[in-house]
Amino acid sequence: MPKAKRMTKQKQTILEILRSTTCHPTADWIYEQARKKLPDISLGTVYRNLNVLRDEGEIMELNYGSTFSRFDGNPRNHYHFVCESCGQVYDVDYPVQNQLEKVIEEKTGARVQYHRLEFYGICSACLENKDGQPS
Repeated sequence: MPKAKRMTKQKQTILEILRSTTCHPTADWIYEQARKKLPDISLGTVYRNLNVLRDEGEIMELNYGSTFSRFDGNPRNHYHFVCESCGQVYDVDYPVQNQLEKVIEEKTGARVQYHRLEFYGICSACLENKDGQPS
């Protein structure tokens, strides 16, 4: 019999925080928000619960090779834009191109389960603030 997923108060709070924002926050930001509702929560508890939520498919972890990950309350596959100037990460409203998976399977002979795609560049706010000159 499969083990039932237990929804603790801490896990529920973290999930609510992630689902209420589109900023793709770090664990530290989530921790600061969670402390407003649960003052005794520890950073370790936040990290453990983020890992559990990711493993259960409730959230998405975005790791860009930096020293910290960002988290997304939307677990469905979708694309992201990463600003190389300010570090902002946001969703790109564009349909996932599932046909890419079939193309790669045909080219490699491998079985693709899913793909992730991020676009990198300078966001419109940074372009406006710097007269079109990326930093």
